[in-house]
Amino acid sequence: CPACGTPNLPGRQFCRRCAAPLRPREQPAALPWWRTVWPFRRRVRGGSGRVLRRTLLVLVVAGLLVAGFLLFPLGRFVFEDVRDKLGGTREISPTGVTASASAPGHPATAATDSLTNKYWGAPALGASLTASFETPFRLVGVVVYSGVSKEPQEFRRGARPTRADLLITTKDDKVHKKTVTLNDKPGKQETRLGISDVVSVQLVLREAVGQGEGRPIAVGEIEFFKRT
Repeated sequence: CPACGTPNLPGRQFCRRCAAPLRPREQPAALPWWRTVWPFRRRVRGGSGRVLRRTLLVLVVAGLLVAGFLLFPLGRFVFEDVRDKLGGTREISPTGVTASASAPGHPATAATDSLTNKYWGAPALGASLTASFETPFRLVGVVVYSGVSKEPQEFRRGARPTRADLLITTKDDKVHKKTVTLNDKPGKQETRLGISDVVSVQLVLREAVGQGEGRPIAVGEIEFFKRT
């Protein structure tokens, strides 16, 4: 007898002295770790709970797929933003520049000729300048030089924009709007962006100072930068 040690005849099921089982039942094997997690922790008995577990599995997988679909744009945005911060930049020249209106002698092309002593002169607020690009690119920054010159003594001879809208069009015809506030001082003013597949950028003048007869709103230069 495994309990009291009393000898017993072969074939007996219980001990003749203490009645303990002579052949104790084997203990079931330990469950694998994944069977210890709900809803798998119960032992399967004749298929009970299988439908429930399969249904839960389907729901979990479906939930993961939906979450991945919804979070994909956010994940891509974060990925591209990190690349913008770690990568370099380079100026890119537009293949075409047009304006909705220009003062005499101050065409739209003067804003992209790399010379800040020449300027695009907008006759009134609401006028716009559009730069187009042949190949889509990742736009990471726009630099604007306002005024007729970057020299302080010449800067206030003309009207200067103080607020403008950037309308950025991508190759899928989506338009992204960014309102820019420009300080009334000479020199470059940079706006950081992060938009992929850009094909055109439009600058629309909304507010200005120093306007008057014969004083068009001056944009000395506008520059565009892409990620390298």
